[in-house]
Amino acid sequence: MIKLFGTERCHKTQYYKTFLETRNLDYAFLDIEKSVENAEELRNLYKNRKLNFPTITINTKKLRNPSDKDLLKWIDTL
Repeated sequence: MIKLFGTERCHKTQYYKTFLETRNLDYAFLDIEKSVENAEELRNLYKNRKLNFPTITINTKKLRNPSDKDLLKWIDTL
């Protein structure tokens, strides 16, 4: 399960959306500005409870602003 936490207005979030879509990967986009629940889920991933986005989770792995190489490495574990 891939989750992308971010906002529509964030260019890096848009980059990751395109990255995942061009590879035909199923993922959930969780907009932290449109949903208090999404923001809270993202806060719970970090000890400091900050809204660090974009963040991608792949199963239990948390990736904060990953490089393409790192992201592909973790996608390959699915």
